[in-house]
Amino acid sequence: MGTDTVREQAADEAAERRREQRGWYVYDWACSVYSTSVLTVFLGPYLTSVAKAAADADGFVHPLGIPLRAGSFFAYCVSASVILSIFVMPMAGAAADRTGRKKPLLAVAAYLGAAATAGMFFLDGDRYLLGGLLLIVANASLAVSMVLYNSYLPQIAPPEERDAVSSTGWAFGYASGSLVLVANLILYTAHDTFGVSESTAVRICLASAGIWWGVFTLVPLKRLRDRRTASSSGTSTHGWRQLAATVRDMRRQPLTLAFLLAYLVYNDGIQTVISQASVYGSEELGLDQSTLIVAVLLVQLLAVAGALGMGRLARTYGAKRTILGSLVAWTVTLGAGYFLPAGAPVWFFVLAAGIGVVLGGSQALSRSLFSHLVPPGKEAEYFSAYEMSDRGMSWLGPLLFGLTYQLTGSYRDAIISLVAFFVLGFVLLARVPVRQAVRDAGNPVPDRI
Repeated sequence: MGTDTVREQAADEAAERRREQRGWYVYDWACSVYSTSVLTVFLGPYLTSVAKAAADADGFVHPLGIPLRAGSFFAYCVSASVILSIFVMPMAGAAADRTGRKKPLLAVAAYLGAAATAGMFFLDGDRYLLGGLLLIVANASLAVSMVLYNSYLPQIAPPEERDAVSSTGWAFGYASGSLVLVANLILYTAHDTFGVSESTAVRICLASAGIWWGVFTLVPLKRLRDRRTASSSGTSTHGWRQLAATVRDMRRQPLTLAFLLAYLVYNDGIQTVISQASVYGSEELGLDQSTLIVAVLLVQLLAVAGALGMGRLARTYGAKRTILGSLVAWTVTLGAGYFLPAGAPVWFFVLAAGIGVVLGGSQALSRSLFSHLVPPGKEAEYFSAYEMSDRGMSWLGPLLFGLTYQLTGSYRDAIISLVAFFVLGFVLLARVPVRQAVRDAGNPVPDRI
């Protein structure tokens, strides 16, 4: 084969890789609106108000006969959704690796989640149980889709590109969330002008996130391609049997397991802050919905710059050191949040700015760092374990948050309890020798990691 032919082939492969990467970015663009508009901004305060409308004189609701404070119902539903994810994600990862057909599974998960989110339009009156059910289905579907989405990263980006590709994906997601939040803010603040009630405006914002998710998912489904690997046998194995095999295999990769443990701990804190911040702002600080929307919009805008900026820092200092620095920033920011005065939007905006700067980068770099620790050909099953750390095991934080409020009646006590996740996560991550972990996984070690 001539030199020119080799160059042309390499150029064609690079062009195809770039095209696939661009398609991959768009799934972040599609699904992140759910995380932003639904989970972070609207659903927590709205579902809490619906639950309070259904509560008894003592402020309790009784799903399945269990007495729960109405103010804790949303947090408990988030915990229930991620517990459900634990049962579903291993089956998705096993099926993806065994058959090599990730796209059909991604489509099922994405459109089930999009449909559940669109169905939130019908959440009104005292239908708190409907809201809880739709939240659980949508959250679990998102978790499954992210297993499959993340498992593409080692296949579409060589080691030297992964920090940048992962960070760009997160930036797409935060840019999408910002754009839709602007539209949400216009509709919510001017709902009278549009001839709808405040409640209807919220329900439109919730449902539109599901429609957005479904429409833009068409792009990655068109551009991403399935690959047959050595582990793709064309037959399926029960998900839990596959998970057990993955865990046994990971026992031969103890440093990969050590990273997952650290990630499980600090990401639990991150996910809880994301899902409960609007509840803290509305219920403890007495801020209105418009203030919360602007604050989350600020988070989104700064998270785009933060994800890209921390990606550049990782090229200089390595992903591990950059993540450790972000955990210090998380600890300081969350501790400051405990002392925020009620009814003071400016200080809440300052807190939002601090979160935005570190949010995207800490998540993006964790994803790209883990991709180096995955043995070749086992991407989906390992990312199933990763996603269980990301979402499927992130029920301890919301549960602790809900229980703390249940016992103390104070959201300040609930928010400060989350500091422990960042401190312990820092200690665990600092102890992981990531260069050795990459070598043990059978992958080339980047110059900076």
